[in-house]
Amino acid sequence: MLEKTKSLMQRAHIIVKGLVQGVYFRAFTKEAADHLGLLGWVRNLPDGSVEAVTEGEEKILKEFVSYLKKGPLKARVDEVQIHYSVAKKEFSGFCICR
Repeated sequence: MLEKTKSLMQRAHIIVKGLVQGVYFRAFTKEAADHLGLLGWVRNLPDGSVEAVTEGEEKILKEFVSYLKKGPLKARVDEVQIHYSVAKKEFSGFCICR
């Protein structure tokens, strides 16, 4: 009998570039993460981009990234950079960093 393999938890380090500050992007990101049950954080970077680190199952992370590629109504996403690694399981929720 074959044993079902569990989906491995992964970590995604994401940088979103474009018009992504001052357009509700961090709150949009948190809402998407909460909706999908992901853990991690999001913050603005000094260069005008947004950075997020989140952990969850690969399939859910890919769905999350598709949300970020669209962004909220007033945002314009030009580029999304993603680096995947093994989850460190250090988060207990998803927060917006200031």
